[in-house]
Amino acid sequence: GYSRLPPALPPAPTRQQVIEAVNANAGLIQAIFASDATLSGSGFPSLKASIAYERQRRFRVVAGTGITGPEVDLGSNEQAFWFWVRRNEPPALYFCRHDDFAASPMRQQLPIDPYWMIEALGVVQFDPAGPHSDPIPVPGGKFEIHTTRETAEGPAVRVTVIDGTRALVLEQRVYDARRQLVASSTASKFARDPLSGAFYPTVIDLKSPPADFALQIRLAGVQINRPAANPEQLFAMPQYSGWPAVDLCNPRGGMQAAFVRPR
Repeated sequence: GYSRLPPALPPAPTRQQVIEAVNANAGLIQAIFASDATLSGSGFPSLKASIAYERQRRFRVVAGTGITGPEVDLGSNEQAFWFWVRRNEPPALYFCRHDDFAASPMRQQLPIDPYWMIEALGVVQFDPAGPHSDPIPVPGGKFEIHTTRETAEGPAVRVTVIDGTRALVLEQRVYDARRQLVASSTASKFARDPLSGAFYPTVIDLKSPPADFALQIRLAGVQINRPAANPEQLFAMPQYSGWPAVDLCNPRGGMQAAFVRPR
């Protein structure tokens, strides 16, 4: 086990020590690939999935069943992010360019930003210059760091719960300006990659109470820092025949039925 490793944090760490320890672990992970993952959640059957991530914004989750084929496709590359759900009504592949998203009203409407999935994998990095609180001790040998973000409704707060020994990010919770819990991600059953020394969770629970959304991701067949064989293909936005591509951040430009070539 990794209990023999020296602790990553002193007993009463400063904000800088916590941020540096969390960022150091995330910094060891350049890429994650899980060929044998499972997605399960409210309102759909358990799906077999493959999950891939490469710094900074390359991400892909494709999940489905042996009988029906792909059911869910979420992803991001250097230019844009997208999501596609087979059972969505109306049928569409939704996407948005990163540059447009930063300035879009969508950003204020979405309770969690699309980069949340990447951070939920355990690749959490604090901006050292960000508006963070000092570490707040909480029961169980953990610390919380509170980070504020300005939104149209007022300051939203993100609470990051960190293990006091290993500096693992155990939980992230986002509260809106009214202090309502908007979203949470909980990471558990951590493993350590023998080559890089990086810790990563193998069970991730995502919840958004306002959206009545719950999703559990179980990672298996995990490889760390082995580059994808076909990154240009893997991280390219897909095309699904019969599902028009709709630009979330530019509805006027994207709402025409931009039918794309069959897959």
